[in-house]
Amino acid sequence: MKILIGYDGSECADVALDDLTQAGLPASGEFHILSVAEVWLPPPPPSSYEIIDEARNATSPAELQRDFSKHCVAAKEVLALAERAGDRLQTLFPNWKVSVDSSCGSAAWELVARADEWNPDLIVVGSHGRTALGRFVLGSVSQRVLTEARCSVRIARGRVEEPNSPVRIIVGTDGSEASAEALRAVAARPWPARSEIKVVMVDDPLAPEFLAKVIPSLGKTLEEDRQEERAWVEKISTRSLDILRQTGIKVTCAVREGDPKHELCKAAEEWNASCIFVGSAGFSNRLERFVLGSISAAVAARAHCSVEVVRKGS
Repeated sequence: MKILIGYDGSECADVALDDLTQAGLPASGEFHILSVAEVWLPPPPPSSYEIIDEARNATSPAELQRDFSKHCVAAKEVLALAERAGDRLQTLFPNWKVSVDSSCGSAAWELVARADEWNPDLIVVGSHGRTALGRFVLGSVSQRVLTEARCSVRIARGRVEEPNSPVRIIVGTDGSEASAEALRAVAARPWPARSEIKVVMVDDPLAPEFLAKVIPSLGKTLEEDRQEERAWVEKISTRSLDILRQTGIKVTCAVREGDPKHELCKAAEEWNASCIFVGSAGFSNRLERFVLGSISAAVAARAHCSVEVVRKGS
């Protein structure tokens, strides 16, 4: 397993490192930590001698530019942060290979670009926990990475828990292939003993009830549709349990009514969940992602626990 971690030295970035101990990771794998200096001005242009010297080892213009950016003071400072995070991770995961690097630019775009080059299974970023207004106006590194990355993304948040408390995972499912990917991702992890998984399906009955009141003649037809939905929910529950049975840990199912964006977060809060796993809708382009949004992005922004958005093939 290959995991790319964005680290900026903040408290939430340290929380993201500690959160990995509850992520069900395998005994060995590879971490790559990237710290980005968000500078407004580029480093001074190199001399012709420096260009010739660096170009001997560079394989592309992008790599050459990255090599030069490392010489700026800010990049050297954040590299020290990455090295500190590397030492911390090596202590937590002694059998994992850990590498570190730094760059200059936009943190979100640098992480996405590095992911395109390195092809990790998962990107991990901490959440600074902005207010809802702040997220809407300013966005955040975590939300931008979640929107643009091609692989799975884990937005890590710390929770105050008792020592040795069990890992509790909520998996949101709606019967789609995207949610099935989330179920399979959870099933593939070696979760510690006493871990628990709860599969949550959210049914939104408001639209049918409203139509039945406005157009009474539709009442019978809508009730038949509701009965079919109940059978569908039972089918999805059985299928989800079949996928997760191989984990060997306790698995339960729950059905809630309301808006999935809110209900998944509420379920996690009530159950004191460690993380919510959701599938990605997989929009085909950036315009669709910007205009339509997704349940996974909304849950990642609103949840008080960590959220892992699973993308197919990750």
